[in-house]
Amino acid sequence: MEKIIKPMSGWFMLLVTIALLLASIYVAIGQTKPIIALIAGSSLLIMLVISIGFKAIQPNMSRVYTLFGNYVGTVRDNGFYFINPFYKDQAISQRAVTMEIPTLKVNDKQGNPIMIGAVVAYRVKDTYKAAFEVEGFADFVKIQSEAAVRKLAGMYSYDNFEDHDAVVTLRVSSDEVNRELASEISERLQMAGIEVIEARINHLAYATEIAGAMLQRQQATAVIAARGKIVEGAVGMVEMALAELSRKEIVELDNERKAAMVSNLLVVLCSDHSVSPVINTGSLYQ
Repeated sequence: MEKIIKPMSGWFMLLVTIALLLASIYVAIGQTKPIIALIAGSSLLIMLVISIGFKAIQPNMSRVYTLFGNYVGTVRDNGFYFINPFYKDQAISQRAVTMEIPTLKVNDKQGNPIMIGAVVAYRVKDTYKAAFEVEGFADFVKIQSEAAVRKLAGMYSYDNFEDHDAVVTLRVSSDEVNRELASEISERLQMAGIEVIEARINHLAYATEIAGAMLQRQQATAVIAARGKIVEGAVGMVEMALAELSRKEIVELDNERKAAMVSNLLVVLCSDHSVSPVINTGSLYQ
């Protein structure tokens, strides 16, 4: 468990050290007695030991201190301090870190090979856990985040082309997937005292061996959907045209003429190319 300590101000001890140095120089000047030289040398040695304890801590940085293997505490406040010279310290940054997970080749829920990458932003919340619960918390974060991305990819389908009942997919439901990713990574990093600020997928695609086939499939699906809309609109326009002709009594059409007109209008409205008109100089029955 993290324990916060408040060390002594370094400025006070700096004044004490300077005063001790001046006093040693004053005593040593003009003295020939060995005892005086020994006292002056001892004072200089003490000042050297004291100088080791001066530490400057920058904003959003912390230092974890141990004494002969025992955890003493953590200094979080920035400033200039004097710490016990015999303490062993470890600097741990509490600044937000953005880590990019390299693109991984995994299988989605349907077994399709996909390429997926993510970005994770995190910071150290508990310095004791980060320093002593895991070996190298930065590598721990990287490896566990990659494992979480692999697990996430196997939980959802890439899209709902094959899994028609899927409500959440990797390609469409980005918000839900990112929240699940952040939750999974947070659970894994809890033992290291790491707080996940944000986690999101920044790269998602089919693997190269199936990318071409899946692209053709998506294009075919888009063409079918577009054709359906075109036919639906064309039928409505034909219906409106027949209704207007009948209402305004422009021409009397029997069922056969109506069928011919419907056929011509549908060809005109649904064709991919410009239609070339054909003029009939005879009658419909010739």
